[in-house]
Amino acid sequence: MFKLLATLGLAATLCSGMTAAAMAEDSKPVKIGWAAWSDAEFVTKLAAKLITDKFGQKVELVQTDVAPLYQGVSRGNLDAMMMAWLPQTHADYYAKVKNRVETLGTVYDGAKLGWVVPAYIPQDQIGSIEDLKKPEIQEKLSGTVQGIDPGAGLTRLSEKALKDYGLDKYKLQVSSEAGMLTTVDRDIRSEKWFVATSWSPHWMFGKYKLRYIADPKKSLGEAEHVDVLARKGFAAENPKVAGFLSRMKLPISDLEAAMFNAQTTSYDQAVDKYIKDHPDQVKAWVGDEG
Repeated sequence: MFKLLATLGLAATLCSGMTAAAMAEDSKPVKIGWAAWSDAEFVTKLAAKLITDKFGQKVELVQTDVAPLYQGVSRGNLDAMMMAWLPQTHADYYAKVKNRVETLGTVYDGAKLGWVVPAYIPQDQIGSIEDLKKPEIQEKLSGTVQGIDPGAGLTRLSEKALKDYGLDKYKLQVSSEAGMLTTVDRDIRSEKWFVATSWSPHWMFGKYKLRYIADPKKSLGEAEHVDVLARKGFAAENPKVAGFLSRMKLPISDLEAAMFNAQTTSYDQAVDKYIKDHPDQVKAWVGDEG
């Protein structure tokens, strides 16, 4: 009897220890990094909401620039990021860390970069980046291409495009997504001519009538996929959340609609609406463990 009680006591102790370890793991926040781009903000906050609600784990969101995101994940300071634009946009960043990170999955396909103009500019005037070399077009555009963050892959590729197309009299106006959008909004209100760097998915296509101009030299790349990267060991340590992130995939049309909704309401409200409107999709992401 004494041996039986001792055995039961040991089993209870081991079970208690395992439960405590599991609880400790669950109580450790999942740190997800993101840069201040509309698509990244929505998918990151959507993931955070579901990790919290479905898996009962705390999430810490860390906003920073693109380069520190890759560094943070590769060094283990961040658990994951959901905005790795590959194979071209973030090629330089990814090449430096690819042996120190794990790819969990693709959150959406068919992403693209490009330069856009407002629809009121006739296509026979600006249909391609090549058209920007015309002196009269350069004058109407004030020799400026509206850009975004200095560290963005789109900025690097846009600078390359200026060289590839011989647009040495143009200046890429490096700013931020918010700064670019402010200029776009102001110029559209006055029907001023402009060309701006952009990407899909983006809510701006739901608000404004814009069109991409052709890039015959493919300086800005072609269709991309946006991947979820995690630090080495994260999937083994937190298989439930890693599995969820690997299954999370959104159609671009759904994402753009949600992003536009976020602009008219808030990101939190848009996330709640997306979850409510896509129960089957969310169930597939979460799986049996959520």
